[in-house]
Amino acid sequence: MNITTNEAGKREMTINMGPQHPSTHGVLRLELVLDGEIITDVRPNIGYLHRCFEKYAEKVGDYSKVIPYTDRMDYVSAMNQEHGYVTAMERMLEIEVPERVEYIRVIMAEMQRIASHLLGIGAFGLDLGAFTPFLYLFTEREKILNIFEKASGARLLYNYMTVGGLMRDVPKDFKMDVADFVKTFRPKIKELNDLLSYNKIFIQRTADVGVLPEKVAFNYAASGPVLRGSGVKWDLRKNDPYSIYDRFDFEIPVGSGEMGTLGDSWDRYIVRVRELEQSLRIIEQALDGMPDEGDVTEAAPKRIRPKAGEMYVRTETPRGELGYYIISDNKGAPYRVKARAPSFVHLSMLRAISKGHLIADMIAIVGSIDIVLGEVDR
Repeated sequence: MNITTNEAGKREMTINMGPQHPSTHGVLRLELVLDGEIITDVRPNIGYLHRCFEKYAEKVGDYSKVIPYTDRMDYVSAMNQEHGYVTAMERMLEIEVPERVEYIRVIMAEMQRIASHLLGIGAFGLDLGAFTPFLYLFTEREKILNIFEKASGARLLYNYMTVGGLMRDVPKDFKMDVADFVKTFRPKIKELNDLLSYNKIFIQRTADVGVLPEKVAFNYAASGPVLRGSGVKWDLRKNDPYSIYDRFDFEIPVGSGEMGTLGDSWDRYIVRVRELEQSLRIIEQALDGMPDEGDVTEAAPKRIRPKAGEMYVRTETPRGELGYYIISDNKGAPYRVKARAPSFVHLSMLRAISKGHLIADMIAIVGSIDIVLGEVDR
């Protein structure tokens, strides 16, 4: 704690929130400059969870060996991290992936989106004192992790998607397991809304808090639910489709200022809740269109050595736009892999949306942007 006098002659106090504080969603230290309980400035301090991803990518000696390290950036949406990297590599190598692989990838990516949102929403409620929704949502998330474990052998970091295919085919009962989850999970969204979304106390803690206007969102290059919470209908799965997303019919939920000001913490929260339903729609369509047979490894190259050049591919992860910029110098390992992480971008806007709020509101604001520190620090 540090007490100083500002230019206007007022005494200000600087305190640390984190890096041990549970509501910072990882090891993040926020320096809060306070006038009483009012926040006058916020300075994020990062680097406590540095993954060294980009340096590892240059040193592992093989393009395929980068994939396990993508898992470890946003470790609660590892399938989505892999999907972006293998898509970039396949475009670089001009590989056409089999239909069955594409459908399985989309199902996995959307299941992962649901699992990630369940964690984000549950932890957000827990930060604000709602313990029961956290337990309910984790029960549903476990069902998804069980499906992932049967397919890949892992529950958090999968290394499942490979360049040109998948590590192995899904189990025979995969479609039945996913269909059962979709059927049982859909009614749980209404329970979530009754329990948390329209809870009076939760609304009072999040409405009109951390308002992100559309112009500010654009200036900070916001994406994903953070941008859509400000009323902007932008989703790469629709606006710049990759994989086979252009084949599916789904909506893009956006904030509307329903409970307060457009772009507040409640709007960012409700966008994620409504995305759960849209992911279920995509999964149902993918299950119907998925071929029953096909080799998921037939397009995988025996040797990965792209021509000298560069490639940038962006995909829609649960937290926003994830970009991979890969440079090849015609060797067996990448010359450079740069990851554009949405959590890093969104953390930079804390100062713009936190000034004038109370210390307690800082908890709601951080929870509403849903950052993962492994992705921030990379």
